[in-house]
Amino acid sequence: MTLWREFGQQMRRAVPKATSGEMCLAQSRRYIRHSTTPWRSAGIANSCRWNTAQKSLRPSFQGWKSVQRSFSATAQVAHGHITPPKPGEEINVTFIDKDSVEVKLQVAEGDNLLDIAQANDLEMEGACGGSCACSTCHVIVEDPDMFDKMEEPSDDENDMLDLAFGLTETSRLGCQVVMTKDLDGLVVRLPTMTRNLQASDFDSK
Repeated sequence: MTLWREFGQQMRRAVPKATSGEMCLAQSRRYIRHSTTPWRSAGIANSCRWNTAQKSLRPSFQGWKSVQRSFSATAQVAHGHITPPKPGEEINVTFIDKDSVEVKLQVAEGDNLLDIAQANDLEMEGACGGSCACSTCHVIVEDPDMFDKMEEPSDDENDMLDLAFGLTETSRLGCQVVMTKDLDGLVVRLPTMTRNLQASDFDSK
């Protein structure tokens, strides 16, 4: 027995002793080689790291965190974004809602009536998203003189206005009325009802 014990001691001296870091690395490599789930082995392989500068084992077990993936989504930009007017450049516009309540606002040049109404929680649907493909943003301009200051409606707008409920001589689509300094003091009325018919409803199937 003594002879075998001495032989074993000599063999241990002859074989270089593996460091703890090397043993950990060997174990992780062996696990990765035999694992049938590579996504899990990544967490085990990273659980022990050998710090070559300090020659010490630095445990950095992160569990399943090393394979977790964060989910992020960009919020969809809502229709109704408007630019706040600069001081001294405000344009006044008044909406008369379905209950005949006046809502007076100061807006910036370049915003359209649909965006202004939706940004201020007024009941104007805009089912087509302001693409001039429906009549749900129908408004009635109260002053005929102010109506004449607006740009002429396009053929597409006129086609959609033909579908609007309660059409008048001074009807416009809110998405097509862009505020300018000439329209300062504009007053528009929201119709009591809207008719949600879109251009796509008439496409040939």
